[in-house]
Amino acid sequence: QVRLVESGGGLVQAGGSLRLSCAASGRTFSSYAMGWFRQVPGKERNFVAAISRSGATTNYADSVKGRFTISGDNAKNTVYLQMNRLKPEDTAVYFCAANPTIYIDRIYNTEYEYDYWGQGTQVTVSS
Repeated sequence: QVRLVESGGGLVQAGGSLRLSCAASGRTFSSYAMGWFRQVPGKERNFVAAISRSGATTNYADSVKGRFTISGDNAKNTVYLQMNRLKPEDTAVYFCAANPTIYIDRIYNTEYEYDYWGQGTQVTVSS
């Protein structure tokens, strides 16, 4: 089992940047494929980015491609989401998630494929 704790959210002006962190404790971090999702109140949780256990494979939602970067640091048991050129429509609660897959290069794009979730961190982008 793994415990996930997100941090790094906050208020930023449009065009600015934030870096979200997701610290994992428990089972070896490199045993998990990781993902980031976001949710606006009253709406479903949407995929943002994913990274494989090896770190060699990543995927992004079309809405963030070219602006967001997901990365992992196994030594720190942490996955990051670097968010640049933020837009008001990026405003949401951001969640990280972990999938204890046996496949080192597989990524997962739907919330149903993830077993463990953090509590979320709020990102607000003002116009």
